[in-house]
Amino acid sequence: METKFPGFPFEPYSIQVDFMNALYRFLDKGGVSMLESPTGTGKTLSIICSVLQWVVDRKQVDADSVTNQTSGAQSASDDEPDWMKGFVPEKKDREQEKKKKTKNLAHGLANSDKRRSTGSCRDFLCKSAVEEDFSEKEELGKPQKTRDALQLEDENEFLLDEYESEEEGVVGGKPKRKDCRSCFSSTSDEEEGQLSDKEEHESFKVYFCSRTHSQLSQFVKELRRTIFSSELETVCLGSRKNLCINEDVLKLGNSTRINERCLELQKSNKKEVSKIKVLAGGKIRRMKTSSGCPLLRKHKLQKQFKTEASQYGALDIEDIVQLGKRIGTCPYYGSRSMVSVANLVVLPYQSLLLKSSRESLGLNLKNSIVIVDEAHNLADSLTSMYDSKIMLSQLEQVHSHLELYLDRFRKLLGAGNRRYIQTLIVLTRAFLRLLLNEKSADSIDICQRNGHATGQKSLPDSSMTINDFLFSLDIDNINLVKLQRYVKESNIVHKVSGYGDKHASLQRGSVLDDDGKSGGEGSTLSAFHSLLDFLLSLTNSDGDGRIIISRKKSTYPGQQEGYLKYVMLAGEKIFSEIVDQAHAVILAGGTLQPIEETRERLFPWLLPEQLNFFSCGHIVPPESILPIAVSHGPSGLSFDFSYSSRSSPIMIEELGRLLCNLVTVVPEGIVVFFSSFEYERQVYDAWNASGILARIMKKKRVFREPRSSTDVEIILKEYKESIVKLSDGVPKENSVPYNGVILLAVVGGKISEGINFSDGMGRCVVMVGLPYPNPSDLELMERIKHIDGLGVSNNSSTPKISVSNESSYADMVQVGFDILKGCKRRGREYYENLCMKAVNQSIGRAIRHINDYAAILLVDARYASDLLKRSFSHPRDKLPKWINERLVSSTANYGEIHRLLQQFFKSNQKRGV
Repeated sequence: METKFPGFPFEPYSIQVDFMNALYRFLDKGGVSMLESPTGTGKTLSIICSVLQWVVDRKQVDADSVTNQTSGAQSASDDEPDWMKGFVPEKKDREQEKKKKTKNLAHGLANSDKRRSTGSCRDFLCKSAVEEDFSEKEELGKPQKTRDALQLEDENEFLLDEYESEEEGVVGGKPKRKDCRSCFSSTSDEEEGQLSDKEEHESFKVYFCSRTHSQLSQFVKELRRTIFSSELETVCLGSRKNLCINEDVLKLGNSTRINERCLELQKSNKKEVSKIKVLAGGKIRRMKTSSGCPLLRKHKLQKQFKTEASQYGALDIEDIVQLGKRIGTCPYYGSRSMVSVANLVVLPYQSLLLKSSRESLGLNLKNSIVIVDEAHNLADSLTSMYDSKIMLSQLEQVHSHLELYLDRFRKLLGAGNRRYIQTLIVLTRAFLRLLLNEKSADSIDICQRNGHATGQKSLPDSSMTINDFLFSLDIDNINLVKLQRYVKESNIVHKVSGYGDKHASLQRGSVLDDDGKSGGEGSTLSAFHSLLDFLLSLTNSDGDGRIIISRKKSTYPGQQEGYLKYVMLAGEKIFSEIVDQAHAVILAGGTLQPIEETRERLFPWLLPEQLNFFSCGHIVPPESILPIAVSHGPSGLSFDFSYSSRSSPIMIEELGRLLCNLVTVVPEGIVVFFSSFEYERQVYDAWNASGILARIMKKKRVFREPRSSTDVEIILKEYKESIVKLSDGVPKENSVPYNGVILLAVVGGKISEGINFSDGMGRCVVMVGLPYPNPSDLELMERIKHIDGLGVSNNSSTPKISVSNESSYADMVQVGFDILKGCKRRGREYYENLCMKAVNQSIGRAIRHINDYAAILLVDARYASDLLKRSFSHPRDKLPKWINERLVSSTANYGEIHRLLQQFFKSNQKRGV
C-alpha cells in the first residue's frame, strides 16, 4: 500500500512519488539507505515531504498508543486531517519544554562569564578563582630584582597552576586547585548551547546536512513551501563566518581567525577595573566581568532571539543574521541555543560528521534520522575532516614560545608543568629537525632509519605510518594520551601563547592588534592548535592513516613551505559511530554510483543485500538533452587531452576552433569546464595570443572563474545579468552584437558543484578531457593504496612513497602512474571514479527542471565508442543512466555534430520550452 504525501505543495511527478515511497519504506526498515535522483528532479522537496511525513506518522502511532493506555487522554480535533494529528499530542510538551529551555538559556548566559567556550577537546581553557588568588599572592610576595628577560607588567597572569601527573599519585592528572569547574569544559566550545542537556526531553530529531551554506539555504527555501515549515521546530546552523555580526571580529576575514577571536572573547571576558583597595600586605584588584563580545552581554536578548526565531518558522542563514542584527544579539550562539528543542536541524557537513563538533553542539543522534545530501564524495569528505597539518613556520613559532616561557618561569613552575612543557619542546624540536633535515649528536639519523640515501641534498618528500614516524624520531616512548590530557586540563596554550605574544610585541615596541597578536603572520593560537591536532592524530591506530612529510621546495615556481600532515584513510570507524546511534542514515545525491565503493569504505560490515538502494530517471524528455562524445575537432584532429598531450599547441588550437564554431550555433550561455585552473590559464593565454579569443568574443562575452570564492559570486552575477539582458532585448554593450556569453570554469571549483545553470545560463556544457586527479599527489596515492588493500590483512605494511625535491614534476607524475599500474581493481576503480564523479557533477549543472534543455559535449576521443582496449573501465559506463542512454557516442566528423546541434536548438526553440 502506497503512502500518501499531502504535504507536497503540488502534484508530484511519478518519479517523485516513487522516490518518496522508497524513502518512506527505508525509514520503516531503518539502517543505511542510498537514494539517487538526478539534479533538477525535485530531490530536496521529495526528501522533505517523505521524511517529515514519516516522522508525523510515527508520532501519530506513538500518540495513539498513549491514548489507548490513558483513559483521560484528549483526542485530536476532528476537523484536522489525519496526517496532522501527530503534532497535537506533543504540542503541550513542546510548550512546556520551550519554557523550561528559555529559562535555562537565560540562566546559562547569565553565567557565561564563569564558563569557557572551546572549539574542541583541546580549545580554550579558563582560569579559576584559586588561580587568581595565587597570582595576587605571587605578585605581593615577588622579590624586586633585575631579570634578564624583558620586564612585563602583571607577568603572573601567565603563570600556570601547579599540576600533578599520574606518576605523582593523582589519577588522570589534574591541576592542584580547590575548584576545577571553570578550568575546562570537556563537552563543547559553546557550552551555553547545551545548557541543562541532561534534563532535556529526548525527542525524535531529523538532521539534514549538506556541503555548503547555499545548499542549506536552498533546503530551507524548499521546506517553506510545505506545511511542515510552520508545524515543526526548525533551526539552521552555520559557521561563525556566515553568522557573526560583530564587525570587529568579522573584518578579520579568515575563518580560522574569526573562530579564534570569538572564542577568545568568550574565554577571557571583558574585564573592567571597578575599584582598587589597599589592604594589609599590598594591593588587591577587584574586577567585574561581562562577556567580551558586546552582542552577548544582554542575556535577555538571546532569550528574545530564541523566542522570535521559533515564532517565524524555518529561517535560513540570511534570515537568522537579519534577526540577530534587528534584536542586537549574536545569531551564531542564538541559533545554537535552539538545537535542544528543534525537531529538524539543518547544518553543514562538518557540524554533524565531525565527532568533536557533534559533542560541542550537544547533538544526540540516538534514534534520529540523519540525511546526508550531495553524498557522492562522502567518504573522502568524511576522512578529510580528520586530517591535521602543521606548517614549518608554525612549528618554529610554537617552539620558540615554549622555550621562552620555560626560560622565564622555570623556577616558578612545579615539577609536573616543567616536565610536560619540556616534553612539548622535545616534540617540536624533533619535528623541526625532520623538516629542516638537521642532525644532532644525540639522535639517530632519520635518513638511515628510513633507508633513504644521505648526502648534501635534501631528503625526499615521503609518507609513512604512525609507528614508523614515531620510531624514526625516537619519540615513541612519549605518552601522547597523557600529554593531551595535560593540555586539556591545564591552561598551557593560552598561558604560553599569551606570554610570548606580549613579550614579542613589547620587545618590538609594537601594539597588539585586534586579533591579540603583533603583526599579521598568523595567530600563535592557530599554531598551537595545529600542533595539538597533529599530536591527537598520532594517537590513532597505525593503519588508519599516513604521515606526509613535505619539505621546503625551491625547484617549483615560488617556494613551498614545509609541513607535516596526517591523512586519515579509514572512514568506516568514523561513520560507524553515526550508524550505530541513528535509527536511519540516508545518503542522497544526483549520482551515487558506484555504490559498492561507498559501501566498502564507509559500512563494509553491511552485506550488499542489506544496503537499501533506490535510483530514478530524469523528468526531462529525451528530446530536451543532447549529449555527444566529440572525438574530432573541426579540422579533423583527434582530441586527446591526456596529461602528455593536452598542452600541445595544436591541441589547444583545435579546441579553440571548436569553441569558435559553437558560439555561432549555441544560443545564450555556454559553460566550458577545464581540468584545473592552471590548464584553463594556459589555454586562455594561448587563445589570446593566437587571436582565437577575439573571434569568440565577436559572438559571446567571455567570463572566467576566479580562484577566490567571494569573486565567484560577483562573476556569476554579471554572467546571469548578461543572459537576462539578452532575453529582455536590452541594447548590447558598446553595440557589440553578442548572442550570448561563455564561462570558462574549472572542475572541482565552486562553479562545478552547487551552482545551477538553468535555462539560458547553460544551454551547452562542454567538458574538456577527462579530469583525472593529479597523480603526483602523495596523499591521493596513499589513499589509493589504502583502498586497493581494503579487506587485505596487514594493510599498513605498504611500501613508502618518496619523491626527491630535485625530481621534476614529470618524475612525480610517473611515480603516481607506477603506483596505479601496480594496483588491483579497487585502487584503479577509485581513481577512475574520482574523475567521472567530477564529470557528472559538472555536466549536471545544466538541466534543472522539466522544461529545461541543454547540449552536453564530452570533448575527448576517450569518450567515444571506437577506443582501444583500456586497463580501466570505459568512462561512458560511469555516466548517469539518463545521459548514457541518450549519448551520441560516434560521429563521422565535426560537421555531423554541428548539424545535430543546429537541429536540437531549432527544435527546442520551436517547442517554446
